[in-house]
Amino acid sequence: MRKIMTTAAALSLAVGAGFAVAPNAQAATPCPSGAFCIRETNGDILSRNIFYSYGAHNLSNVTGNRVLVNSQTGGAGFEVCWGYNGVSCSGVSRDTGEYDPYDMTPINSVVLVR
Repeated sequence: MRKIMTTAAALSLAVGAGFAVAPNAQAATPCPSGAFCIRETNGDILSRNIFYSYGAHNLSNVTGNRVLVNSQTGGAGFEVCWGYNGVSCSGVSRDTGEYDPYDMTPINSVVLVR
């Protein structure tokens, strides 16, 4: 009984501190170093959504809220674009790591920039 109470108290503390508790959750697929990636809604990264080369990359079947991951090195960034072939783009984002979920439904391409 004491162990159960200790475990319950630890979980309450973790939740109160803002940590998510998901005992059966799997870790999301990592984005390879030097790449820009778009996660699927389940956390996976499909090989077609891993980009290494600079320039425009047209997207296919990438809709809904997706996490964008910039693992590029050397200060490289990316833009999301409403048109194909890198037309009508956002500003350049250079921070590395995961970005908050972004609605990719109107997005048709991404551009990787130096």
